[in-house]
Amino acid sequence: MIAIAEFDQERPGTALMVPPAAPARVPAPATVLTPVTPLHHESVTLRVTPSRRSAASIVLVVAALALAVVGVTINGWFARSLGSTESAGWLFLAVGVAADLAALVMPSCAAGLWQSRQWGTAAAAWAVFAVTFAFAVTAGIGFASVNISDVTTQRAGRVTPAVTTAQAALTDAMGARDRECAGGVGRYCRDREQIVTEHRQALDTAMRAVEQTADPQTAAAIHIVAWLSRGAVTPTGDDFAMLRLILLALLPQVGGILLMVGRVQTQARPCQSLAREDGR
Repeated sequence: MIAIAEFDQERPGTALMVPPAAPARVPAPATVLTPVTPLHHESVTLRVTPSRRSAASIVLVVAALALAVVGVTINGWFARSLGSTESAGWLFLAVGVAADLAALVMPSCAAGLWQSRQWGTAAAAWAVFAVTFAFAVTAGIGFASVNISDVTTQRAGRVTPAVTTAQAALTDAMGARDRECAGGVGRYCRDREQIVTEHRQALDTAMRAVEQTADPQTAAAIHIVAWLSRGAVTPTGDDFAMLRLILLALLPQVGGILLMVGRVQTQARPCQSLAREDGR
C-alpha cells in the first residue's frame, strides 16, 4: 500500500485504479415443491337394469296367448259354419281368424303409438280394435249359444228311470182303456180314460223334471244368489243364461288386453329399478 501511495504521489491527477469488486453472488431461491392433489372428477354411472319379465307379466302373456288360441278357434269354427258352400265356409273362416288376430295385437300397437305421441294413428288403431272386437264377440255369442242349446236339448231328452216308469204305466193304462172301450163307451170305459189322463200327466211331470235338471248350473246359480241376498234377489233362469252367454263370448276375446297389460308391465320394470336407485 505504501508503494501504491508513492506511485500516486509521483503521478498526480491519476486516479487510483482499483479493480471493481466482484458483485456478491445472490443465492438462487430455493425451489419449494408443493404436492399438488389432482382433481378427481366425480364420475356418474348410469345403471341400466335389463328388462326382466316378472312372474306376473309371464302369466299374463301365457294367459293372453291361451285365450287367443281359443278365440281364434271359436271364431274360425263359427265363421266356417255360416258358409252355404265349402268355399264360402273357408272364406268366412279366413275372415274370422284374421279379425281375431287383429283384435289380439291391436291394443298393444295402439298403446305403443299413444306413448310415442302419435295420437291420430293410435285413435285409428283403437277404432280398428273396436270393430274387430265386436266381430269376435258376435262370433263367440253364436258359438256359445249353439253349443249350449245342443247340449241342453240332449240332456232334456234323456230317459231317466222315472220317465221309463211313467211311460210303462201310461202304456198299460192305454191298453186297458182300449180293451174296456172296445165294446162301447160306458162307465168303466170313462174310468179307464181318466186313469190314462192321470198317467199322461205323470209322464209330463217326469219329463219336466228332466228338463229342469238339463242345466244344473243355472239352477244352482239361482239358488246361490237367492241365498246370499236372503231372498231379496231372485233371478230367473233366463237371467243367468244371458250372463253366462255374455261371459263365454267375452272372455276369449280379452287376450289382446292382457297382452297389452303384460307388455306395459315389462317396460315399466326398468323405470321402477332406476327410480329405486335414485331414491337411495
